[in-house]
Amino acid sequence: MTRPLADPTTGALPDAEDALAALAERMRGAVAHDAAFVGIYSGGAWLARRLAEMLPGDHPLGFIDVSFYRDDYARTGLKPNTRRTELPFDVAGATIVLVDDVLYTGRSVRAAVNELFDFGRPERIELAVLVDRGGRELPIEATYTGARLAVATNLSIVLSRADDGTLALGVEPAAEM
Repeated sequence: MTRPLADPTTGALPDAEDALAALAERMRGAVAHDAAFVGIYSGGAWLARRLAEMLPGDHPLGFIDVSFYRDDYARTGLKPNTRRTELPFDVAGATIVLVDDVLYTGRSVRAAVNELFDFGRPERIELAVLVDRGGRELPIEATYTGARLAVATNLSIVLSRADDGTLALGVEPAAEM
């Protein structure tokens, strides 16, 4: 059972580093030693890099930008700061752990899976997320979750990274769609 992310008495978010440690502990011993970690930019990319260092095994590291694969692309347009997808390993036949910071509707994960298949057919795809906030619009569930949190639909959970690499969670108003 995942412990609540927010303190029920104060509503305060805990330290993101604690949630990352809990996620890594849940993955330890369960993730294949040669699984490739693919982080969804930007928070998922930060997490994938950290998890690859924290977990035993030889984990090739890749990064994916789902901007062009989102089902709302025609409505919302291209987001600023798009990045190049980097998958420096053979996707075909690989075990891949897709890593994202916050799982909400499931649409970013769907877009990432679609993009991965453009590079080949993986043997298996698992999903690791720092925070599962519920509110799914698609039937997508994380294999590994650092923490679960209920959040109002008008708020977003945001992962930030300090210059020293330290992670922090925050809450801000959701972007208008």
